[in-house]
Amino acid sequence: MAPTRTTTTGVRRGSNLPRVGDYNQVVVLEAIRRHATGLSRVEVAVLTGLSAQTVSNICRRLLDDGLVEEAGKQGGGPGKPRTLLRLVPQGRYAIGVHLDPAVVTVVVLDLLGHVVARRDHPLRPGAGPGQVLADVARDVDAVVADSGVDRERIVGLGVAAPGPVDSAAGAVVHPPNLPGWDRVDVRDLLSQATGLPVVLDKDVVAAAVGEVWSGGVTGTGSAVFFYLGTGVGTGLVLRGEVYRGASGNAGEVGHLVTGRGGAECPCGLAGCLGESSGPLHLVREAERLGVGRWDLDSGDDLAGRPTAEVAEHRASVASAFAEVCALADAGHPEASALLEDLARRMAKAATDLVDMLDVEQVVFGGPLWSRLERTFLRVVPPLVQSGAVAREIHPVEVRGTLVGADVAAVGAGCLVLEDAFSPRSATLLLEH
Repeated sequence: MAPTRTTTTGVRRGSNLPRVGDYNQVVVLEAIRRHATGLSRVEVAVLTGLSAQTVSNICRRLLDDGLVEEAGKQGGGPGKPRTLLRLVPQGRYAIGVHLDPAVVTVVVLDLLGHVVARRDHPLRPGAGPGQVLADVARDVDAVVADSGVDRERIVGLGVAAPGPVDSAAGAVVHPPNLPGWDRVDVRDLLSQATGLPVVLDKDVVAAAVGEVWSGGVTGTGSAVFFYLGTGVGTGLVLRGEVYRGASGNAGEVGHLVTGRGGAECPCGLAGCLGESSGPLHLVREAERLGVGRWDLDSGDDLAGRPTAEVAEHRASVASAFAEVCALADAGHPEASALLEDLARRMAKAATDLVDMLDVEQVVFGGPLWSRLERTFLRVVPPLVQSGAVAREIHPVEVRGTLVGADVAAVGAGCLVLEDAFSPRSATLLLEH
């Protein structure tokens, strides 16, 4: 593997070795993308470590491809003013799809990861994978039409799905939150239906990629992204790259035991993070504490119920959970105590991962984040910052996502942008 160097500003260094032209091109494009006001060719060469001739050749190709544009002159010093180059956001686009157990979200992104068009619809309860993916393909056509984007400028389609996934095969493998999806070749089926290249990843991985692409985790920074949705999982960013693990399924934290007590988990233990943080469990605990009465059933047999009943159950759980969170925000003592207990459990999990991986940031996001944000940002940061082993060496930032509620769908689109336009160490693996 050729060496990958980084500057103190976090821009990756290129390589002047042969056979890595594609890598050098995305190194240059990334350097320009990270500087919104533009960079001169001389500055690109300094940041990337590439020769002036190599940078000149690459920039010419990027200009010809419509990925960068000239953005005026840079003067103020001796010599001839230098021409600035900046990214053209409309140079290419990507589509992101989030297959959530409750809702399907489809977005079109530009090169900066900004959403230019969006659609969502409830996941049809009882519909098989083929029907769901046919609905997704129709949504893709509709959202592209909404955006007005030239289809020829769309690089590909990214899909974020609950794990586990077989990324190499492009398949989901019996995800607990998508009953009936035993081994579904999502990548091939959607590619055939849309005519676009498709990449598949776990929703927590996609969310982490979206955070990196948006600039939330910059340069060679490291972070743990907690995705709070139907389940809880983490996306891991290590030295500027999203870590996927041996099979693409890193980040499963649902069975971390984060304290005494808590909900009994199907694994046989009590206090597992995934079970204790579920909306239905929190509503049940709120009922036990006398916060309110919602009389929700367990939902254990949802797969066998009529579509309307499944939709009604999910909506009832979401509404009750939102009510509990609103009461906590308003100062209801029992509701506040319930969310604070969850926040402390999450802080314990976050601190354990910060210590294990020695990261600098903890980021929260996902569908439940907006409801939990106020309590979490009050409770979690001081616990993580005081408990981290390396706290005297570097600070640990705790914050919410910069991307917003659609972080998994946006991240799915960013999977495509990352694959096409971001330098990764794997790109430098040379055949022998």
